[in-house]
Amino acid sequence: MRNSLNFKCFELVSGRSDAHNLTSGEHKNDMTLLAFGLNHNTAPLAVRERVTFAGDTLPGALADLIGHAGVQEAAILSTCNRTEIYCSLDDPDPERPIRWFSDFHGLGTAELSQYLYAHPDAGAVKHVLRVASGLDSMVLGEPQVLGQLKSAYQTAVRAGSIGQLLNRLFQHSFRVAKEIRSNTAIGSHPVSIAFAATRLARQIFGELAGRTALLIGAGEIIELAAKHLAETGLSRMIIANRTLQRSQRLALDYSGYAITLDDISGHLEEADIVISATGSPEPVLRRETIELALRKRRHRPVLIVDIAVPRDVDPAVADLDDVYLYTVDDLRGIIEENLRGRREAAIQAEEIIDSQVVNFMEWMNARDAVSTIRAMRDRAEGVRQEVLDAARRRLARGEDPALVLQDITRVLTNKLMHTPSTQLRNAGTRGREELLKAARELYSLPDMPPPPRRGS
Repeated sequence: MRNSLNFKCFELVSGRSDAHNLTSGEHKNDMTLLAFGLNHNTAPLAVRERVTFAGDTLPGALADLIGHAGVQEAAILSTCNRTEIYCSLDDPDPERPIRWFSDFHGLGTAELSQYLYAHPDAGAVKHVLRVASGLDSMVLGEPQVLGQLKSAYQTAVRAGSIGQLLNRLFQHSFRVAKEIRSNTAIGSHPVSIAFAATRLARQIFGELAGRTALLIGAGEIIELAAKHLAETGLSRMIIANRTLQRSQRLALDYSGYAITLDDISGHLEEADIVISATGSPEPVLRRETIELALRKRRHRPVLIVDIAVPRDVDPAVADLDDVYLYTVDDLRGIIEENLRGRREAAIQAEEIIDSQVVNFMEWMNARDAVSTIRAMRDRAEGVRQEVLDAARRRLARGEDPALVLQDITRVLTNKLMHTPSTQLRNAGTRGREELLKAARELYSLPDMPPPPRRGS
């Protein structure tokens, strides 16, 4: 007998939870949408970095997921704070894509299940809207995750794994995020991870005039860090990236000095502050490299903020004297101090999301009704055409048009009513009152009088 996965119910940032325990005996038979994964609330960094998807692996992973896990459509969001899969299913068993996720990363389902959450159908819609709007982020209301979600969507489109349902869901989430950003104060007060890193630097060093920062990477987080550091009066900024061209572009904006990753060891001793956020699967800074730089600095302290997942800095660096090493999880306290101004706006945002979930589910349910209506119309049109062809043949033989007209209307009625009449008769025989009641509602028929009482 196969093992069922038991998923914990995790509290989300808002203090509310839409996660479900999805065991083999509990999931809905008609499940269409599923969002599942883990994030900064449910899994420590050491777990999150084991289940990331590198950018170049995403197309192949999406193709494999759709080919082997009962999935029709899929998109994967993989960031430093979360790895999530959004999918539509052609198999109502949610365990298949979740087992695929575990197997893809070489982890046992039992080992991983304690960190996972899963949201079916309306819960999946709500979760995606909350992610897009920054309500499920470590930094409440931060806008970077919307860009990451758009990138995940575009990657899935290029991979051919997006169909009508997920396309509609992503477009809907983008519109809702824009509405929330425009109509609430959720985006006020700078509380991004990059801002938190800069705030930490000021807490440790005080004024940053006379200090040098080394920024490793050239993505959005590093750009934000450069912006915040430039506003503090920092004296010098060194930008390191795999390609010199990208380093130079960012360095030009902030009067910095551009180098490649290979040049880091030659400049590390100059840095009082190091902020790293690359997509490298291996550490960029090794313990021995930092030890050498500290000797050259004569053990003047250095702050290292490792925002990357997987980590850019060898964890053993934390054991070195004169190094303040912080990871993305260590920034929580600083971020918490800056969230108070956004919490009231988050309540408004949740109300908007709740109404927009209803709107999306109405569209999704109507989509099923439309396909049923189309099938009914197609069948009725086939019957009409069959009866019409027969009538034309009779008229061509010279039969009385009035008689032909009378016959075809009777035949048309009989043919249209034959199948539903047979099904309702069988329903009555089997005591399926719900089907008889639905038919009366469908055709707006008057309620049946109660059966006569015995002996009356």
